[in-house]
Amino acid sequence: MDGTAAWELLLPAASAPARTRGRALQAALREAVRSGRLAPGTRLPSSRDLAADLGVSRGLITEAYEQLTAEGYLRSGRGAGTWVGDAVRAARPRARDLAPRSGGDRAGFVPGTPDLSLFPRSAWGAAQRSVLAELPHEALGYPDPRGLPRLRTALAELLTRRRGVVADPERLVVVSGVAQATALLASVLHARGLRTAGVESPGSPQHDALYASAGVATVPLPLDDEGLALGPLHESGVRAVVTTPAHQFPTGIAYSARRRAALLDWARSVDGLVLEDDYDGDFRYDRAPVGALQGLDPERVAYTGSVSKSLAPGLRLGWLLVPEWLADDVVERKRTTDLGHPALDQALLARFVERGEYDRQLRLCQRAYRERRDVLVAALAEHFPGSRVSGIAAGLHAIATFPERYGPEERFLARVAEAGVAVRSLAQYGHGASGEKEAKGVVRLVLGYAHLPPGRIRTGVERMAKAV
Repeated sequence: MDGTAAWELLLPAASAPARTRGRALQAALREAVRSGRLAPGTRLPSSRDLAADLGVSRGLITEAYEQLTAEGYLRSGRGAGTWVGDAVRAARPRARDLAPRSGGDRAGFVPGTPDLSLFPRSAWGAAQRSVLAELPHEALGYPDPRGLPRLRTALAELLTRRRGVVADPERLVVVSGVAQATALLASVLHARGLRTAGVESPGSPQHDALYASAGVATVPLPLDDEGLALGPLHESGVRAVVTTPAHQFPTGIAYSARRRAALLDWARSVDGLVLEDDYDGDFRYDRAPVGALQGLDPERVAYTGSVSKSLAPGLRLGWLLVPEWLADDVVERKRTTDLGHPALDQALLARFVERGEYDRQLRLCQRAYRERRDVLVAALAEHFPGSRVSGIAAGLHAIATFPERYGPEERFLARVAEAGVAVRSLAQYGHGASGEKEAKGVVRLVLGYAHLPPGRIRTGVERMAKAV
């Protein structure tokens, strides 16, 4: 661009209020250079000419030239005029969206996502207005790193009532979901000398990265029909293990009472810790949910959960109940990590829980997800004769096993993908002992259904059947 036309870029700034006009001119000229609209080597008008073109004082232009010359955007020489410098190389940055997406498929069965359209916008908005009106000024300061006392008390009562935990508000830490809870514990355990932690296999793939970030290696431990297999657990040498006993992810089994007791005996024998990830413990459709493992021994179990499946994962709100012997270390690590969770979000969730809105939301989700699971089971029976759904009637996903005539699995997955339906194989979640017992040609899928309306579930299963 010709420097003589530079004034066209600055006209909006020149009309700014008098007290901010100088800063506005500097910002506009800086942005014109940074964005490339004024290219390196472009000669700018003299301060006298540019001031006349813009209808501003020459002093404002002179000050802008001097400031941007000092910053390196412009260069000038005595009697040689003012030029755009060549130090600026950065183009305007573009913000990328790295959030997980479905890929646009019309009936993707990838697990892990609730139905975000069920989020209670009206009730949440009303709670937000009330909290803003009532929240004292001092509550907007740096919060207790454990969380607002009001929220910790409300969550302790909720978890005691719904999940049967031993919930002391003094040992409850508000976190940014299960991921932060896991990372905090991994960091604390590493500081105490632990270098390995056991994880269920198959299990959640995120645990490997979370523990690795704290310098802790994960040891995959196989499952049997009752939960973690005891032999490999004892032989592994680990003293910490991550479990999902209420509804194992992804196999869908619930740990038996005998295996839950044995797991706690192991933890006591090695002076160890069980991290209980209760990611969807509220969602059981054929009976009352099994209570949390933590209630049996709060000193050997750290318990974590969140509102990601009941409200929305984007809220980044969760909780961590820690044994007394770990509480101080976890709280201090939370303090140094982020100085505490946002106070307004905490006050909002506290009110939501206190007024019964959270219980109503859980009931709404339970009804919707129960119906969708029933629709999925019926559609599979209709379109894939001989298939079966395993695991308890709970959660947001199901394991579907298809007979050999639909295999091999690689061909099944490829054809379904070509039909535009996203699915995940159980094999993608680890080396499941139970999966290895199946015949070689059997296909086993982890099908998420909570985010899909019944009609799309039927359509998706039908498209899968046509594809294979």
